[in-house]
Amino acid sequence: MTRLLDLCSLIRSKNAGPFWLTFDFVAKDQATYERLRDSGVLTAPLFAKLYGTDPADVRIVHHDRAQAVKVSFPRPVRQGDLDDSDSYGGQQHAPLIDLRLGRDR
Repeated sequence: MTRLLDLCSLIRSKNAGPFWLTFDFVAKDQATYERLRDSGVLTAPLFAKLYGTDPADVRIVHHDRAQAVKVSFPRPVRQGDLDDSDSYGGQQHAPLIDLRLGRDR
């Protein structure tokens, strides 16, 4: 069973300003990047389901030269709001670490 964590040397989430979250998935090498990119696992519907956002607002960018995938979408509440449970956005990636890829799902 291949997990997202098995392919990435770095998985992180962080704020992209006070109104957006961004996730970085950096592959261990070119082959694993291509597997990650081509797996179809990092999709707008996945992030919409996990984070309660509109799939139309999810931005996914494949950075071939950096061997990385970046996913960004609006924060559910703005940074620092009374309902904000993660002011830096640094813990939001946790549900994705054990995500299975491709036919392993």
